[in-house]
This record gives sequence, C-alpha cells and structure tokens, in this order.
Amino acid sequence: MNNTEMLILFLITLVAAIFFTWYVKRILLKARIADNPIVSEHRHKSGTPTMGGIAFLFTISLIFALYYHNTSILLVSFIMLAGGIVGLVDDLIGLKVKEVQKIVVNISDETITLGRLDVEPNEEVRVATPKAKAEVDDLLKAGKVEVVGEVPIKTEPEESEKIICQIVLGLFLALTGAVTTLGGFTLGWLAIPVVVIAILGSINSVNLIDGMDGLAAGIVGIASISCCLYADLFGLATISPPFLILGAICLGFLVFNKYPASIFMGDTGSFVLGTGYAAAVLIGNIPYFGVLALGVPIISVVVSLMHRAHIIKLPVEPLHHTLNHYGMSETKIVLSYWGITALLCAVGILAKMYVF
Repeated sequence: MNNTEMLILFLITLVAAIFFTWYVKRILLKARIADNPIVSEHRHKSGTPTMGGIAFLFTISLIFALYYHNTSILLVSFIMLAGGIVGLVDDLIGLKVKEVQKIVVNISDETITLGRLDVEPNEEVRVATPKAKAEVDDLLKAGKVEVVGEVPIKTEPEESEKIICQIVLGLFLALTGAVTTLGGFTLGWLAIPVVVIAILGSINSVNLIDGMDGLAAGIVGIASISCCLYADLFGLATISPPFLILGAICLGFLVFNKYPASIFMGDTGSFVLGTGYAAAVLIGNIPYFGVLALGVPIISVVVSLMHRAHIIKLPVEPLHHTLNHYGMSETKIVLSYWGITALLCAVGILAKMYVF
C-alpha cells in the first residue's frame, strides 16, 4: 500500500470507529448495560455503559470486507474478531451478579488489619478475600469499622477457562503459518508456543490496564502509531496497515472514552486490542520494539503478579488503582502512563537509529 492508500485506510477506520462507538453507546444505554466499579474511588462511574468493544467488532468487520485481499489485514482482523468474541462472552457472563461485597471504613484511631490490608483511620476498603470476610464481623462488633456501602461482584469464568480460551486464540494465529521467524530467529515448531505466549501476554496486559478513562485505548493507540512510525523509518512500511487500524480504532474510541468517559470498552474491547496488537507485532516481526512499546501494561502485570505471590502488598490492585488510592488523580495517572509509553517508544526508535 502506498501512503495515500494507508491514509485512506486510517481515515475509514477512524470514522467507522467513531460512528460505531456512538451507535453502540446508544444501544447499551437503552439496554441499561452499565458498569458498576468495585474500586471505591470510581463508584461515581456507576451507570456508564460498558461492552463498548462491540463497536470494535463492527469496525473490524467493515475493514475486513474492504481489505480482505491484504493478507496482513486479513489475518489480524481474523484474530481480533476471534478475540472480541471471547471477550464478549466474558462480558455477557459478567452481567450476572455473583455476590455483594461490603465496603467498610476504619472508624477507630488506629491502623487495623483486615485480610491482607493495613487499613488507616478513615480509610475505606472492600471486604473481598475469605480472610477479610471472616474478620470483618469481629471488627464491626468491636466498633472499629463501619459498613458504608456495598458493591455487586460480577460472575467470571474460572481462570483456567479463560487461559484455555486465550491459548485457543494463540493456536488460531499459529496455525495460519503466518509467523515463522521472529527477532532474527527461525522458529520452526517453536512458533506455536511463542505465538500462544505472546497472545496470552498481550491480552492480559491490555485487559489489566483497562481500568481508567482512556488508559488502555490511549496506550495501545500510542504504541500502535509508534509501530507505524518505526516501520516507516526503517523500511518496513508493508507491516504498517494492521497498526494503522489499531491506532485509528483507539483514537476513534477515545472520542467517547477520554475523561470523563461516556462508555467503557469492557473485556470485548480489551481482548480485541490485545489480540490485535500481538498479532500485528508477530506478523510484522518487530518483537523487540513491540514489547517495549507495550512496556507500561507489561510492568503493571508484573507488579500484580508480585502482589498475588505475596512478594509485595498493594492496597488495591492493579498499580494504577493503588496510585489513585494514595491520592494521585485519575487524569494525572492516565497522562503519566501515556507519557511513559510515548517515551519508551521514542527510546526504542532512537536506539534503533543510533545503537543497533
């Protein structure tokens, strides 16, 4: 594709993403399919329509129909649609409430322990873990905490079921035979585990980072557009179309998802972006820059894994919610994460120019 054709592809995708997001938002509002955040600092967002990633599926379907003759667009669109379907099922299951958890506040003058958390005076926490649930009644009787609210917890598939579905998505891409070399290495049969691991990592990184207005869409948008710039600068323009599509979808969605968001993407959207980004990086064979550009979500996953392994302790998971919990505003967190992503991308491009 020449520059004019790529510009047309970008504009078609951008306009389609804006239109379909607007259209899907209207439907979701009428159907009252809305988010109910479990993080206390975000409870004011209750009622915002979620599952906005359905707009991504419409947009990708349009691009699929118009550019089916382009192999890289065809393959990436296929894996994005498959990923979106898996995320959509996850979202639909989540419409059913599994349990209602208490929100309590420490009304004593001392720090108390609830579950794994040290709760400061006047600090609110959600009673989530079995240990916390077993302890909260005694604290209530002792007059150390007070119930200030409740939040419904959505039903979710078992972790093993989620992993199996994500592995299947990786197998779909691996079985196309589109990924045979990566980072200067011929993969052979290793292509299957490498592709599966990449898909797993990308999906979970984007899914975990999707917790604030414009955060996931902004990061993936910056990373994708940076991959286009990287490809253009180093003679790899043929790999740009899938990244252009991803970048345009993210920018179109941000029209409605930037702070204060009027729609959330849900797992449907994060799975689309996660699978699409991984597929574009693998097919385009730019693993080093692709991983660096997605560094912020990857680091966030590592921090969460350390928390779950009891190496560190976070008051709220993931890291961006912890920052918000300690007083950093949502807009500052989002802009900081965007800025760090842009900086990492710039470092990668400069390193390629002057070091490698």
